[in-house]
Amino acid sequence: MFLKVNEIFYSIQGESVHAGRPCVFVRLTGCNLRCRYCDTRYAYYEGTEYPISQILEQVASFGCRLVALTGGEPLLQEAAPQLGRHLLDSGYTLLMETNGSLDIDRMDRRCSRVMDIKCPSSGEQHRNDPGNIERLTANDQVKFVIGDEADYRFAKKILPTLPTHLPSARILFSPIIGRLPAARMARWMLDDGIQARLQIQLHKIIWPDRDRGV
Repeated sequence: MFLKVNEIFYSIQGESVHAGRPCVFVRLTGCNLRCRYCDTRYAYYEGTEYPISQILEQVASFGCRLVALTGGEPLLQEAAPQLGRHLLDSGYTLLMETNGSLDIDRMDRRCSRVMDIKCPSSGEQHRNDPGNIERLTANDQVKFVIGDEADYRFAKKILPTLPTHLPSARILFSPIIGRLPAARMARWMLDDGIQARLQIQLHKIIWPDRDRGV
C-alpha cells in the first residue's frame, strides 16, 4: 500500500494535549476543504508516493514514540488507517489531525483523533459531519479554530452537544494568530466559565517565520 506524503519531520508538537512534546509529523497530501485561514496550502497537491514500509522506517529513524498524522486531510487516503494500525501495533502514541468532514471511525480508536469542528469564519462550517460527535471517545480531542467573536459564540453553543465522556481538557479553543488576540479569548472564556483548554500554537511562537515543517 502506498500513501502520498507531503513531508515527514521531527519537531515540537505545537497543539493538542501533547503540546510541547517532541513529535514525528507525517503530513499527507490532499484536502477536501479550503478553509480561509489554512496555513498548509502547500499540502493540497504537493507530495511523493511512498510504501507504508518506507514511511515506518523513516518514522523509526527519529527515535520518538509520539507521532502525528496530519495533512491536508489524512482520511482522504485509503491507506491512512492501515498506516495508523501499523504505528499503533508498534507501540507508538498516535495522534491524527482531521478536519471533521469525514467519518473519524475509519481510523483505529486507539489513535487520539484530534477533530476540528469548523466555525463560520472557516467558510466550511457546512462540511462538519454531525455523526462524528457521536463517534468521539474519551481518547479523542475536539478543536475549534476561532477567528472572531462569532466563531467563539458558535463554539460555545456546540459545547453542550459534546459527549460527557470527553474530558474538558481535551476540548481545544484555538485563536487564530494575527486575527484574535489570545488574551481577548481568555477573557471571554473566563467570563463565561468555559470548561475547555485555551490552545496557542507553540510552533508559530517558536518559529514565527517558518511556513513548513522542514
